[in-house]
Amino acid sequence: MSKARARHILVKSQAECEKLKKEIEGGADFAEKARKHSLCPSGKSGGDLGEFGPGQMVPEFDKVVFSAEVGTVQGPVKTQFGFHLVEVVSRRD
Repeated sequence: MSKARARHILVKSQAECEKLKKEIEGGADFAEKARKHSLCPSGKSGGDLGEFGPGQMVPEFDKVVFSAEVGTVQGPVKTQFGFHLVEVVSRRD
């Protein structure tokens, strides 16, 4: 079964999500931005969600994590929790 390791930043608005994405693409540290801005408890650990399999996260999140290129920042990804920036750290089949 596939497994992935990802980290994310959860914020309330699409505008804030897009602003953070631009900052990260411009060289800002993902983990630092997660610690400072993420509404998810995982923000304390730089947004790290650990390793998980398909179906363990909400469908919108799963779709990105199991299809996006490893090491790229994806988003905004809208879920019932808000807007996410997602980075796939690793993935294996």
